[in-house]
Amino acid sequence: MKIIELLIEHNSYSLNRPFSYLYSGEKPVDKGYRVLVKFNNQELVGYVLNVKETSKSRVELEEEYGFSLAEIVDVIDSSSLLSEDLMELADKVSDYYLASKISVLQSMLPPSLSPRRSSLKAPKIAYDQYVEIAKYDESSLTYKQVELLRLIRDNEPVLKKEIKQISILNKLIEKGLLKIKKVEKRRLEIPEYKEEKVVSLTNDQEKVISEFLSSEDKIYLLEGVTGSGKSEVYLKLSEEYLSKGKSVLVLVPEISLTPMMMRNYISRFHDKVAILHSELTPAEKYDEYRKIANGDCKIVVGARSAIFAPLSNIGLIILDEEHVESYKQDTPPFYHAREVAIMRGEMHNAKVLLGSATPSLESRARAGKGVYHLLRLDKRINNQPLPKTTIINLSDYHNIDKDSYIFSLKLRELIQRELDRFNQIILLINKRGFASSVTCRSCGYIFKCPTCNIPLTYHRSDLMLKCHHCNYVEPSIDYCPECGSKYLMRSGFGTERIEDEIHKLFPEARTLRLDSDSAKIRTKVPSIVEAFRNKEADILIGTQMIAKGHDFPDVTLVGVVMADVGLSLPSYRSSERVFQLITQAVGRSGRSDKMGEAVIQTYQPSHYAITMAARQDYELFYRKEMEMRKAQAYPPYVYLASISISGKVEDTVIDNTYKVIDKLNEELKEEAVILGPTTPFVPYENNQHIRLILVKYRNPELVRKVLAKLVSANSQKGSIGFSINIDPYNF
Repeated sequence: MKIIELLIEHNSYSLNRPFSYLYSGEKPVDKGYRVLVKFNNQELVGYVLNVKETSKSRVELEEEYGFSLAEIVDVIDSSSLLSEDLMELADKVSDYYLASKISVLQSMLPPSLSPRRSSLKAPKIAYDQYVEIAKYDESSLTYKQVELLRLIRDNEPVLKKEIKQISILNKLIEKGLLKIKKVEKRRLEIPEYKEEKVVSLTNDQEKVISEFLSSEDKIYLLEGVTGSGKSEVYLKLSEEYLSKGKSVLVLVPEISLTPMMMRNYISRFHDKVAILHSELTPAEKYDEYRKIANGDCKIVVGARSAIFAPLSNIGLIILDEEHVESYKQDTPPFYHAREVAIMRGEMHNAKVLLGSATPSLESRARAGKGVYHLLRLDKRINNQPLPKTTIINLSDYHNIDKDSYIFSLKLRELIQRELDRFNQIILLINKRGFASSVTCRSCGYIFKCPTCNIPLTYHRSDLMLKCHHCNYVEPSIDYCPECGSKYLMRSGFGTERIEDEIHKLFPEARTLRLDSDSAKIRTKVPSIVEAFRNKEADILIGTQMIAKGHDFPDVTLVGVVMADVGLSLPSYRSSERVFQLITQAVGRSGRSDKMGEAVIQTYQPSHYAITMAARQDYELFYRKEMEMRKAQAYPPYVYLASISISGKVEDTVIDNTYKVIDKLNEELKEEAVILGPTTPFVPYENNQHIRLILVKYRNPELVRKVLAKLVSANSQKGSIGFSINIDPYNF
């Protein structure tokens, strides 16, 4: 008899403890296996934490435990899913983010291996079947059998599905002359990139690499202007660590950037590379995960969740564009890949390299204090000057083009000039869709999302109204549902509207659009990027997906169509986000031997985030923004935790929020500043009213203990949702 301690698949914090079951079956079971159990009249998946042998009877055990013990239904796995170091990492992430351990494990594992009931229907291993010679003997065979036997001999191994004479094949297998060999199939089709010529390093790149390799420090921040060659530094360092027998983990923030990093690494390191990101199918994820776990590759390139890849013997972890917010997961367990990378680096005694042209203030401040080792690349590879940048004040009617309310006279003039020169252009607007809202002119009715109560965005490409927060969609109609009027006004604009305007003003221009709508078909992102790189289009229009990491040598003009998007958002990070986005976008221009230019259109031409981004002056922005953060007591000067309380009855939510605030004030007294309750930007979602509390503190050890007690106390309340986000980004 065995006593099995396991976690239940439900990620509620109230169930964040081991449950005990008995097992008397014959299948082997150990720590890290999944098992099927009955729990609260449901058949669920459990994740085994511990297995203890016992000689006691069921009756004796139940007397000892004080309750009846159920037996597990079945053992799912035949080996442990996670190594000891990944289990230790799960504990660290769960403790730091006050998250249920099962939610962390579910984030770590691909769908086919996840401790969830749904994983049982997820894809499993796929095989190709090959036919090989088992014993060569032509005696007593028919002519047809001899023909097939010789064909296999001369071409083995041969795919079974390529053989047409199935009955003859089966006879030869029966006779023991042929055998079937199964070979696991890799369902992810990796493009065959030609091996690119290795470029010579600049003096600055060589200096950075030498300093990185010779230092004993563990965490590095590589601050390099756009076009300074950070990617080649990553490749050279990866080469160095591979030569030492170490593994390398490379993270990128966006799926749209993965193809480029994938191209760089596959063309250099070929089949040593595995790919992991959320846009892979469950089958592809399963194959890539097993390839990594089996030790068949030494480099993993992927997005946020790739930080949990089952690599062993890690020597180097790289986070490209470390400032990007998509490294922070916005659902439980709310982890940030940068912090998990540092945890994992410590466990493997590996070095962590964070790279960006516009580092997050937290990383830059840590580098300033010597917590991170600061490395710099201050010049572009080809010594090209940064793009000449012009700020256009949209409030000045002299700048407005009479034929377009979207493009200024200056931007329209430059677009035409670059088209005439056969150069390429990037146009950025961090909004997708055609119009930001639809309103009835007669009665004032606004088309809103029924679950979030925010205006729906009109998308002309599929004639739908969409919520960009919860992804609700409904068909667009040409009349008001309140008064029946057909006088509807579509306000604002996004990527679709800009593309439409370009076609009207520049009918000869070929355009491509890259935003999360076009990225819904997963093969489109790399195909759009490659098409633009191959000059199959003159203008690329997109959201922030086009602003980071891409290298288009023929782009000589970048237009930031509306720089104000984001500045009005109620977040202490709004200025930082806008500065980073504009700086990164402007940096796409003039990256080869052609001079680059950029135009920034704005209604706030004197805002420091915009003026400093135009000058690509990160250091000046950093000093200014740090002054603002210090005055307002925001990171990196304090730690933050946000508490979200939700429920169907608004008064009950508010009442519970005040109770939590009272408890925080009682427990923390002078140790923290408690702000709230506040109403979030989207106060009503999925039929739930939401209120937030913000905790500012400098003593993380003490505050985390208090917050952990709060989580335990409030997670039991079924009618009220309660979650804590450590180091929140959207506040």
